[in-house]
Amino acid sequence: MVSGSASTTDYSSVPTPTSKFENTETQSTDLKYPLWAFVTITKRVEEGGNKCWACNFCNETFTGSYTRVKAHLLQTSSYGIKSCSKVTLDYRAEMQKRVKEAENRNKPKCVPLPNSSSSFTHPPSAPIFEQRKRKSAGGSALEQSFGIQSRNYLNALIARMFYSAGLPFHFARNPYYVEAFSYAANNSISGYVPPGNNSLRCNLLVQEKVHIERLLKPLKGLWKEKGLSIVTDGWTDAQRRPLINFMAASEGGPIFLSAIDGSKEYKDKHYIASLITNVIKEVGPQKVVQVITDNAPVCKAAGMLVQAEYPHIFWTPCVVHTLNLALKNICVVKNTERNEIVYNECWWITMVSDEAKIIKDFIMNHAMRLAIFNEIVPLKLLVVAETREDSVGIAQTVKEIILNDLWWDKVDYILSFTSPIYDMLRLCDTDKPTLHLVYDMWDSMIEQVRTVIFRQEKKEEDEVSDFYNVVYAILIDRWTKSCTPLHCLAHSLNLRYYSKQWLEGLPNRVPPHKDVEISAERNKCFLKYFPIAEERRFVNIEFARFSGCMDVFASFDSLQDRWDLDPKMW
Repeated sequence: MVSGSASTTDYSSVPTPTSKFENTETQSTDLKYPLWAFVTITKRVEEGGNKCWACNFCNETFTGSYTRVKAHLLQTSSYGIKSCSKVTLDYRAEMQKRVKEAENRNKPKCVPLPNSSSSFTHPPSAPIFEQRKRKSAGGSALEQSFGIQSRNYLNALIARMFYSAGLPFHFARNPYYVEAFSYAANNSISGYVPPGNNSLRCNLLVQEKVHIERLLKPLKGLWKEKGLSIVTDGWTDAQRRPLINFMAASEGGPIFLSAIDGSKEYKDKHYIASLITNVIKEVGPQKVVQVITDNAPVCKAAGMLVQAEYPHIFWTPCVVHTLNLALKNICVVKNTERNEIVYNECWWITMVSDEAKIIKDFIMNHAMRLAIFNEIVPLKLLVVAETREDSVGIAQTVKEIILNDLWWDKVDYILSFTSPIYDMLRLCDTDKPTLHLVYDMWDSMIEQVRTVIFRQEKKEEDEVSDFYNVVYAILIDRWTKSCTPLHCLAHSLNLRYYSKQWLEGLPNRVPPHKDVEISAERNKCFLKYFPIAEERRFVNIEFARFSGCMDVFASFDSLQDRWDLDPKMW
């Protein structure tokens, strides 16, 4: 205590917090943040951990976190808040004491490291004469020359860091983790202390963001010449907040643009369109080729609004989502009046799917069954069963299903004719550009599905399969809803589809410029991109030279490389 003051401090005269919120707050955090007891919180501020509070000594009101409370009461400068003139030396000394006790109480307690043959229970920096008192402490001269004791001690500390923080072991593969420790070991940084919580989430984070933005500048510089696609999708985070992500996909790779929290918004077509429009304005409208969303009606309506405002930008539904919906229409059939024809042909697929779920739930609901399954089968059941019910009847049903060879034949058949759809889905669900391949992939995928179904039903080419007709109608309906003129333009500009090898791959194939539908859609794109008739005429002439193999496109190497080379390389 300060000389001349009483040995004990009477806090009865200090006003105490009276708000219900503050009482709750101090009860839960007083041991960690004791100085909250000397202010009265009046309002919580949404941004960060700040609060509005009034000092119980000077009654002035401030906004800030616990750091500013401590600076105000302890009369510390450099924190952007004035010191309290009403705090006496006695009060300040007692508060400093409480702060010190809280800091000591909150310091992490280090558990001693384990003993081993080359002991590293004590840090290798201990005096040499102390280490030599125990045979295992210092190690041999060879061990000391290679720093084995120091290496073992550091390894133990790193392992303890992983175990105590619950870090995943694959974090050890992170190249920056390895580089950080290697740099520290190979450079003399006397007195270095790793950055703390505040540095990591504040100035270092800002520094890293600025650095990443600098690295992305060359990639963004390509957007004006090469163009980009804006990709958006919604998801829900751990706090159940509906977030809408925006990405920029281009030749250089995808870049995250922003994430919007739509918790307080009614997500209709106008709201979605406004978000997309804001992103388009941010990157530059003339750089954007298309906007890709899922197939939800509200997204389609928003896409139409964007196209109306920016006529040169296409709205494109996500191919992966389209294929997912097609699989759902085939394998999860609803028994409704409108869906009667599809249900009559595909009901058995839904039944097989339901029976497979019964088997899955039966295994997941009992530890012994699951242990046997994991012992024998390398695959994992990722979906957790929703119920824990069990009965002899269910066990008998599962047994009958598993031992039924006809049931497994149905499973094999379902997997075989849906495999082309799934393969296309996986191929499109990558960072690689596939726009120029989608049109042909749909045709090839439908043809592969037809081949599997006709082979299973033992039908000739000229015969009719009711089941295939239903599947074909579903796939064509989904393709019609997702196909845009941009797909046809990209297909027309892919030199592979003019090559002799591709044209002879299947009967009835024609080059894109001889397909009436593709040509009509391609001309729509030309009209959008080149509204001036003179420019459009020049483009049409250039495309005619390209597609008709005229002039420079008629050389032997040019014709041969159409099949062998990537379009961009060609």
